[in-house]
Amino acid sequence: MKDVLQIGKRSVGVGHPVLIIAEAGVNHNGDLKKALKLVEAAAKAGADAVKFQTFAADRLVTLLSPKAGYQRKTTSAKESQYDMLKKLELSRDAHRELKRRTERLGLVFLSTPFDAASADLLEELGVVAFKVGSGELTDLPLLHHIAVKGKPMMISTGMSTMDEVARAMQTVQKTGLEEVALLHCVSAYPAPLEDVHLLAMRDLSVWGVPVGYSDHTLGIRVAALAVANGASIIEKHLTLDRKRSGPDHRMSLEPKEFAAMVKDIRETEKILGRGVKQPRKSELNTRQVARKSVVALVDIPKGRFITREMIGVRRPGVGIPPAELETIVGLKSLIDVGAGAVLDRKFLA
Repeated sequence: MKDVLQIGKRSVGVGHPVLIIAEAGVNHNGDLKKALKLVEAAAKAGADAVKFQTFAADRLVTLLSPKAGYQRKTTSAKESQYDMLKKLELSRDAHRELKRRTERLGLVFLSTPFDAASADLLEELGVVAFKVGSGELTDLPLLHHIAVKGKPMMISTGMSTMDEVARAMQTVQKTGLEEVALLHCVSAYPAPLEDVHLLAMRDLSVWGVPVGYSDHTLGIRVAALAVANGASIIEKHLTLDRKRSGPDHRMSLEPKEFAAMVKDIRETEKILGRGVKQPRKSELNTRQVARKSVVALVDIPKGRFITREMIGVRRPGVGIPPAELETIVGLKSLIDVGAGAVLDRKFLA
């Protein structure tokens, strides 16, 4: 498996900028105009990609499928899950227009397919990668169907055990696909902080692939913490208005909040740096002032051989470093050196 994915023009993995995905999901409420506004909001907020969801209610749920608890709180109690999802479908033409607008704004268009026909539609549209939701992690036939298309896959792992993740990865590996990323996720809406368990990303990293985090917590703090713990991908829900009716609006970020999250993530990347311990540009002046050099404690006439009593260590650190103090003993001064002067090897023989 590869440790860096190529998502369009973006390289994703350790050492590369975090890929920030605005999860528009179904927050368009089935309205193409709202979906296009979500794309524009994502671009303005600084996202790298926009992700929708591709499904047909007839292929996803039975007529009697119950809603999840969080869905019952945020949508009409009178409608079934099937009725709710039916209103949130996007047509083929809508997908095409969303992809066109997304790419025109310089973002990557992504969508999560919930069945094989939906994956085929996305392939026809020319998506550069597939994102698989946590609910589909155990749908091994679907994972195989997507993997054989040969495009990078990002797989969320909410609700999963490591054994389930292993079976999913083995299914993908058997197809020969090497570009896979695993996203830690907690499939609760919103996810309680005590359940976030960001260190689980370390478990996922054993596969040698990029790891990321699909964030369902409220607010923006956890996303930056995930980056600090090694996430190469961050996915977060975006809405135009959190007060709207719909399954995901209430745990989504509004555009200004999403922009603040992007800023936090980019600052976190700067703070993390490249993992190389070396003096930074901002330290150089302090380094000279705070470090020490070998200096003359007394006047040293030209031609005098230097003894240990003649020299010591004082600030600033612009001359011979203290570690070399003993190597100066026994050398001859080629010039007159005043007490307190910083010694320089070019004046010693």
